[in-house]
Amino acid sequence: MEVANQSIVAGFVLLGLSDQPKLEKMFFVLILSMYLVILLGNGVLILVTILDSSLHTPMYFFLGNLSFLDICYTTSSVPLVLDGFLTPRKTISFSGCAVQMFLSFAMGATECVLLGMMAFDRYVAICNPLRYPVVMSKAAYVPMAASSWVAGGANSLVQISLAVQLPFCGDNVINHFICEILAVLKLACADISINVVSMGVANVIFLGVPVLFIFVSYIFILTIILRIPSPEGQRKAFSTCSAHLTVVVICYGTILFMYGKPKSKDPLGADKQDVSDKLISLFYGVLTPMLNPIIYSLRNKDVKVAVKNLVAQKCSPNDSGRKQCILWFCAHRGSPRK
Repeated sequence: MEVANQSIVAGFVLLGLSDQPKLEKMFFVLILSMYLVILLGNGVLILVTILDSSLHTPMYFFLGNLSFLDICYTTSSVPLVLDGFLTPRKTISFSGCAVQMFLSFAMGATECVLLGMMAFDRYVAICNPLRYPVVMSKAAYVPMAASSWVAGGANSLVQISLAVQLPFCGDNVINHFICEILAVLKLACADISINVVSMGVANVIFLGVPVLFIFVSYIFILTIILRIPSPEGQRKAFSTCSAHLTVVVICYGTILFMYGKPKSKDPLGADKQDVSDKLISLFYGVLTPMLNPIIYSLRNKDVKVAVKNLVAQKCSPNDSGRKQCILWFCAHRGSPRK
């Protein structure tokens, strides 16, 4: 009888901000603007790391992977969010929800592992500079990046496979902008203990282990930097890893704030917290990918030079579009050099 009374859910309804329509248009413009910045910033970073031979190093190879990952991560969710702002009570099919969860989960896990790989790269570069060309050869850093993608995809496949096997009945409204896995699991009509344990183990492996690895790596890096006698040498050494450290702090700091803050026990406070939780999760999904290229371009002279060289090549004297290119360059970088 219990099985017979369970209806098969063909799709879900994404609640989003449908109960606060005045905010939807504002957030539509804001999220769309941030998404366009993500595509432009990360696209330029990928382009310069491919075209500029001086950036064909392990650090910039990892950075190119991170930029591509950020584009994939946001593209798997932001279009759905934007559509939800325009469509009250946006519906999504069960299979579409599963695909979206898989992509988001895979990209998130891959980013955590990739940040750990980048910390190892900085550790070898600063603590063992003479061995750096051998340890971080192309035969080493390409498989390292590939293993990050494989590990993230495999973890996501396990988590989503366990989730889609659950029976869903009754309420099919997801109180979120996207098919967030925790919000989906709340709608299951069966015991989700296995899912909770599996996600707990995955969090330890893909969140805890990379954080511990990054922390230990930077302890060794800081120890070596403090041994450098000149302040100028210390500043130069630290500048090579400051961008990565900033990205790590923003990424993991937001995650800890999102899942570590206490839950409200007051019913009215819980409703307000649901809205704040959704917005924090939403902005985590777009803010970090938007800041990554900005941080790496503002704090990295090599990237700045590579972007300028790329623009200069497009503005060659023989180019018929020289005038338009100069106008663009002046608007974004100031007067061109003569």
